[in-house]
Amino acid sequence: MAAFLDFVRLTFLVLLLAVPWGAIAADEDPLQDVCVADIDAQVKVNGFVCKASISASDFVSHILSKPGNINNKLGSSVTAAGAANFPGLNTQGLSFARIDYAPGGVVPPHNHPRASEVLFVVYGTLRVGFVTSSPDFTLFTNTLYPGDLTVFPRGLVHFIINVGDTQALSLSGLDSQNPGASLLPNVLFASNPTIGDDVLDKAFNLPESDIEKIKAAVKG
Repeated sequence: MAAFLDFVRLTFLVLLLAVPWGAIAADEDPLQDVCVADIDAQVKVNGFVCKASISASDFVSHILSKPGNINNKLGSSVTAAGAANFPGLNTQGLSFARIDYAPGGVVPPHNHPRASEVLFVVYGTLRVGFVTSSPDFTLFTNTLYPGDLTVFPRGLVHFIINVGDTQALSLSGLDSQNPGASLLPNVLFASNPTIGDDVLDKAFNLPESDIEKIKAAVKG
């Protein structure tokens, strides 16, 4: 098993190095070699202003080194590395994430408004899918195994579920330093303030009492 995981890690590294990330980044191209984010700056721009003084440590992060907590109602944990918590990514048009799954764990339907996503399965068995936009709303779904890759096109709603009997781990690369994530259950039923029941009643053809139950379940 250890040898296989080493092979998987090496394969994924080769894939990362082979992709011309800067050429396909969704964010604006950088205007200098590096611009380490000054996340404490009072000035707010479309991104982050650059730190005046930088060091080698700005380009290393240990954020993804430990498994996330999967003891929750979803049975999954997404640990993301973007410019906000890994300042060296600022202006590079990249972010990265690890997703840990309990058996049956799910990442609910969501989208990334500013990025496409490439997902790589380290271990476990995952079923993934995405849905195209209007007017077709076509679902594309696949079952993935260790070493498999899939892509979630930019802005499209997608989901992931661990269909195996053991824990699972996947890694994702996204072509934005701040891809965003809009989880549909939260967007629809747990916004602040919440969307009116008169809208949701008609959208889902459900009585108000059922809408309130859904809101309570999502918020809980």
